[in-house]
Amino acid sequence: MSSPNRGNVTIVGGGPAIGNINVDLHEAFKDIRRTDFAAGRSINLALSYRGIQSLKRAGLDEKIKSLGIAMHSRMIHPLNNPCYEIPYGRKGQYLLSIDRLKLNQDLLTGKLLFMVLQCSKCMTIKLTSNASNPVVTNWVYRLPVIIKNSGPNILLVLNRENGGNVDETSQVLFGCDGAYSAVRRQLQRGLFDYAQVYIPHGYKELCIPPTRDGEYAMPPNHLHIWPRHTFMLIALPNQDKSFTCTLFMPITKFEKLKTGDEVLDLFMRVFPDSVPLIGEEFLKKDFFNLPPLPIITVKCSPYHYKNKVALLGDAAHSMTPFFGQGLNSGLEDTLLFDELMEKYECDFDKVLPMYSEIRCPDGHAISDLSHKNYIEMRDSVTSLWFLFRKKVDSILHFIFPSLIVPKYSMVAFTRTRYSKVITDSEKNTKIINVSLIGSFAVLVGFAISAYWRTQKRESIIPEIFFTAWQCLSSTTAHFRNVFL
Repeated sequence: MSSPNRGNVTIVGGGPAIGNINVDLHEAFKDIRRTDFAAGRSINLALSYRGIQSLKRAGLDEKIKSLGIAMHSRMIHPLNNPCYEIPYGRKGQYLLSIDRLKLNQDLLTGKLLFMVLQCSKCMTIKLTSNASNPVVTNWVYRLPVIIKNSGPNILLVLNRENGGNVDETSQVLFGCDGAYSAVRRQLQRGLFDYAQVYIPHGYKELCIPPTRDGEYAMPPNHLHIWPRHTFMLIALPNQDKSFTCTLFMPITKFEKLKTGDEVLDLFMRVFPDSVPLIGEEFLKKDFFNLPPLPIITVKCSPYHYKNKVALLGDAAHSMTPFFGQGLNSGLEDTLLFDELMEKYECDFDKVLPMYSEIRCPDGHAISDLSHKNYIEMRDSVTSLWFLFRKKVDSILHFIFPSLIVPKYSMVAFTRTRYSKVITDSEKNTKIINVSLIGSFAVLVGFAISAYWRTQKRESIIPEIFFTAWQCLSSTTAHFRNVFL
């Protein structure tokens, strides 16, 4: 099979390589393989089904999974009450906690090629490199990007940190350069919708070190959450037996904390069981190492420009981290792109518009889902109604596995389109709520009737059968109306 678009592509940002074409990669940050500290955010990555499926297609799933720790449930740490678990899904379903810096270092050293897509029927893989470094990179610092048409190709002008420009002609440009994408800024000069929102919360990273015996300080196979309504602390396990903690809190609250003693006082009041795990002196000192970092949501449309430019990952759909789908949705972008490349025989004239048409609604949907999930994580998980509904959802999913799928399971453990997750979960919520209200009303009626019958010394057995029949008929009718 021959490709109608064989040629070079250029990637701006250390993101996914659109594979089996000659690739040039330009990265704005300094080489993270030569540092122990990652610039920008460092919240642990939570790899789930979508990301694993993408990596599996490239043959990298086992290598990546070896970097992580399985998290089967949330471990909730209430204030002054015992901890309890909320499973993520059915038995055997889990998220994978992966250290962001370690993953990126391995990807960029070539130990793992980050989503080099498998279009081997169309083209042959070639990554630009040098003799001492098997991975691709033209390290270009602090780059404003200028994009110009150049006949059938596109001209990319990049500014080096130490002066001078890099001019590069390429057939297709992929913007994988994150939430503050320089490539996307260029697209905003044309017919392009764009919106960004900073939520009022920021975050700080902390650490729970291993115990003196070199073991985990808490059970490791959970995502630990300290929900406190308007803010929360989370902790994800690492392979070195430590936990990466992240405090999410309104920026205004961060600004009020001026001294280590004030920080310690806050933690002793709202996260008291975390203090001995982190260490008082370490907490007082480490808290002020970096300022709180902002959290931004970006929505834009379309994700492409003609047959020459495409946006992937955070450059297309930056979101809050509260559904753990930033990495997974970015990887799924590349998987969808690969599927379209195969379907349209690597014809960028067809692939880029179709990628944008399919992916834009889903990018917007997962941004909305992620923001709503923050409310669930910091507040709803302490609600008895929420816990009850989780049980009901799990039971109904067990009884009707193809009809009732919990929203979290659809997002984390299937490839259901994010936009469809919203419509299906709204449908599920409606039918479950109506069924619960109907069942409650019938049971109240039964209780009143039963009381009246016992007062008259009449048998209530017919009433029991009648009530059971009403509940069954009502539920069946709702299922039939919604799903059939």
